[in-house]
Amino acid sequence: MSFTITIAGILILCSICQWAAWRVKLPAIIFLLLTGIAVGPLFGLVNPDEMLGPLFLPFISFSVAIILFEGGLTLKFRDLLGLEAVVRNLVTIGMVATWIITAWGTRLLTGLSWELSFLFGALTVVTGPTVIIPMLKTVRPTASIATILRWEGIVIDPIGASLGVLVYEFIIAGGGQGAWMHTIVTFGMIVAAGCITGLAGGYVFGLLLRHRWIPEYLQNLSTLSLVLAAFALSDTVQAESGLVAVTVMGMVLSNMKDIEIEEILNFKESLSLLLISMLFILLAARLDLAAITELGWSVVGIFLVIQFVARPLNVILSTAGSALSWPERHLLAWIAPRGIIAAAVSALFALKLETAGFANAQVLVPLVFSVIIGTVILQSLTARPIAVLLKVAEPEPLGFLIVGANTLAIAMAKSLVEKGFRVLLADTSMDRIAAAKMEGLQTYLGNPISEHADRHLDLVGIGCLLALSHHESINTAAAMRYRLEFGKDNIYMVRAKADDATTERMRPPAQWIGEMLFGTELTYAELAAQLALGGQIKTTSITEEFTLENLLSSHKDKVSLLFAQDAQKRLHWFTEVYQPELKPGWQISFLLHADPAEPDSDEQASREAQAGES
Repeated sequence: MSFTITIAGILILCSICQWAAWRVKLPAIIFLLLTGIAVGPLFGLVNPDEMLGPLFLPFISFSVAIILFEGGLTLKFRDLLGLEAVVRNLVTIGMVATWIITAWGTRLLTGLSWELSFLFGALTVVTGPTVIIPMLKTVRPTASIATILRWEGIVIDPIGASLGVLVYEFIIAGGGQGAWMHTIVTFGMIVAAGCITGLAGGYVFGLLLRHRWIPEYLQNLSTLSLVLAAFALSDTVQAESGLVAVTVMGMVLSNMKDIEIEEILNFKESLSLLLISMLFILLAARLDLAAITELGWSVVGIFLVIQFVARPLNVILSTAGSALSWPERHLLAWIAPRGIIAAAVSALFALKLETAGFANAQVLVPLVFSVIIGTVILQSLTARPIAVLLKVAEPEPLGFLIVGANTLAIAMAKSLVEKGFRVLLADTSMDRIAAAKMEGLQTYLGNPISEHADRHLDLVGIGCLLALSHHESINTAAAMRYRLEFGKDNIYMVRAKADDATTERMRPPAQWIGEMLFGTELTYAELAAQLALGGQIKTTSITEEFTLENLLSSHKDKVSLLFAQDAQKRLHWFTEVYQPELKPGWQISFLLHADPAEPDSDEQASREAQAGES
C-alpha cells in the first residue's frame, strides 16, 4: 500500500472515529485505539515504523509538544483559585505515591527487576491532555473536578516524562552514590532548561502579539514555528526538557495581559484534534498483541493495582484538608486514564535499554499499552454514569442564554422554562433585569461578552444562544462571541428590523452569526408590538387530526410560528432557511396575535415597545 494512500486512509479513519464518538457520546479514544489495533496487529494494513522510518519518533515528539502547548494555553491561574493545593499535591506527593505503589505491584506480579519496575511506574504516572480533555467533554463533571483534572493532565505530562528520564539515567549509570548525583544533576538541568526556554519564549512572543508586530494572518504559523523551535532548542540544551518548555510557554501566554490568543487557541485545538487522532491510531498499530498475551494475568493485576489502589491513595493524600466534597473526591479517584506520553516514552526507553543489554526491557511497551487500553476503555465507559450517580456531573447543555431582558425575551424565556429548559437572561439594564426577576427568571446584569461575564456567567447546562435584543450590533457581537463555545448550529438571532439592501450589505456573513429566527418579515419590532398589544405565546399538540395547516387556518393570519418540540423533547426552531416538518406527537409554540382595538394600535404598540428598550 502506497504512503499517500495510507496517510489518506488514516485521516479518513480519524474522521470516522471522531464522528462515531460524537454520535454515540463516548470518548473518541476508544474508537481510535480499536481502529489502530485493527489496521495494525490484526490486519497488518499499517506499519508506522516502516511507513515513517526515522521520522516516526520525531513526529511523535513534535505532536506531543503541540498538544501540550495547546493545553498550556487553557491553563489560567484565575481558574485555579481555591484548588491550587489539590493540583500541586496531585503532581507531587500524589504522583510519588502512584509511582511507588505501581512499581511495587509490578515487581510483585511480574518478577521484573526493581529498576525496570520503577521505570514502568514512572512511565504510568502521567495522564495527559490527549486522554483527559476528550474524556471531560463527554463526562462533563462539575467545574472544580474539570479544572483539577485538566491542570493535572497537562502539568503532569512533562513532570512524568522527566521522572522517566531520571529513572532511566539512574539505571544506565549503574546505581550507587554516583548514580544518585548524576540523577539529581539531570533533574536540575531538565527543569532549568525547560523553564528558562519556556518563560523566555512565551514572554517574547507575548510582547510580539501585544505590540501587533506580527500580522494576524501570520499568527498561527508563527506560533507553530516558535513552539517547535522552543521544543527543539530546549531538547538540544538538555534532553527531554522540551515538554517542560512548551507547557511553560503556553501557560505564560495564557496568563499575560492585553494579548489576544483566541484565534491561536482555536487553531491549536483543531491541530491537536488531528494529531491526537493520528497518534492513537499509529501507536496502537505498533502494538504486539502476542506480547500482551504472554504476560498473562499479571497485566490484569497491575491494572487493578493502578486503578483501585494507586489512584485512590493518590487522591486521598492530595485532597486531604481541601474543600472538595466526598463525591468529588470519589470521581477524581476514578478518572486517571493514561495516554500518548506513556506510549511514546515507553517505546523510546525500551529500545534504548534493549540496546544497552537489559533483560526483559521489551516487556515495557506491552505493559504500558495494557494500562493505557484498560484505563481508557474502563473509565471512558463508566465515568459519566458514575458522575451522574454521584451527582457531580453537569446536566446536558440544552439550556438557553438569552441576550436581552425585554418583553420578547421574557416571554420566550417563560415559555422555555415551562418546557423544562434552563434559561438565563443577560442584559445591561437594571430595570429590565428587575422585570425578568419579578417573573422568576434567572438573570445576569451585565454585558454577556464582557471579561466579567467570562468569569461569572454561569453556563452550566446551557448550550444555545438566543440573541433577542433590539440592537442588532449587540446580537451580532454575542453570536460571534458564543459561536465557538456553543457551535454555530446553536446560535439564533432575531432581526432588529426588516431586511433591505443596506442591512444586507452591512450584515456579517451568516456562518459567523448563526441562524436568523422566524423569517425576514418577522422582526423584533413586530414581535414586541404584538406582545404589547396583548399577544401571547401559546403551545398546542400536533396530531393526525390536527395538523399545522389546521392551526394556521383556524387563526387566519394571527399566528407567528416560533419553535416546535419533538417526542424526544428536542427543540426545532423556525428560521429563515429551516421549517421543521411537524409530526404527530410534536408540540408547536407560536405567538397568537391580539385583536387590535384601534386601527393605529399596531404602530402605537411598536413605538411603545421600542421606547421601552431605549
